[in-house]
Amino acid sequence: QVQLVESGGGLVQPGGSLRLSCAASGYTLEYRSIAWFRQVPGKEREGVSYISSSDGSTYYADSVKGRFTISRDNAKNTAYLQMNSLKPEDTAVYYCATPRRTGDVLTPPLASYWYDYWGQGTQVTVSS
Repeated sequence: QVQLVESGGGLVQPGGSLRLSCAASGYTLEYRSIAWFRQVPGKEREGVSYISSSDGSTYYADSVKGRFTISRDNAKNTAYLQMNSLKPEDTAVYYCATPRRTGDVLTPPLASYWYDYWGQGTQVTVSS
């Protein structure tokens, strides 16, 4: 059974940092693309970041570019999202997602329809 489990969320002050983890079980991340999304109640889910399976190339939404860094550790079957200089508008539930198929997803990489498996989400709250 495929399972993705996010962790690392919490409450942080503006300007602070968090590192989210996405651990996979029953499933190998190594040959698959990975993406992070976020959602605020009442709003559409937003793609945040993507990392390819082929060469580790990354893509970021403009709203997080320069502040967030996506990475993967294939040996640990885990992906990460390092979030720095956090802002109140980053408050959301964050989800990791991967496609069922191996290889890179097509353009646009942060379109949710590419992704078949989703974690349960982890809450990130940025507030003073």
